[in-house]
Amino acid sequence: MPEPPKKTNSPNPPNPTTRQEKQQVTVQSNEPPLEITKRIVNTITGLKSLAAYPIRDLVKHAEEFGPYLKHQRLETNQVRKFLDAINQMKVTLAQKNDFSKIETDVVLLKPKLAYAAARQKAAKPMSDVMSPAIDKVRSTEDFERLVQLIESIIAYHKAEGGK
Repeated sequence: MPEPPKKTNSPNPPNPTTRQEKQQVTVQSNEPPLEITKRIVNTITGLKSLAAYPIRDLVKHAEEFGPYLKHQRLETNQVRKFLDAINQMKVTLAQKNDFSKIETDVVLLKPKLAYAAARQKAAKPMSDVMSPAIDKVRSTEDFERLVQLIESIIAYHKAEGGK
């Protein structure tokens, strides 16, 4: 009969999973990373509106895409102006409850992304995904789905250890 494991007084018991094993577990896609971007873009371009993006698909895509961006070495400061602009639009929309008040700003997100992508290669996949998503935003519901998409991607990026 095997002996039971010995208890230690250490407040942090040893973790049998190494950092490398965690990385292998987190990114579980069998497809090349570039295919993740293409698949998300194809899904978005096939939608009539961004609000039609099924939430379960959105979360699944973000779960794959966030770690991919981390491994591309994307840092959130590289897309900070984009994220700040989205947050400002959220505030404006909440106050005015009128999509037409932010529509121009939504369209102008594309140049912010293009600028970030031109400055840092790691921001290009984010631009590749978000640009067609921005093109689909024509209503408050579409904007809310855009916010959910970016927040989900950033959440999974940070969960993977992104900064």
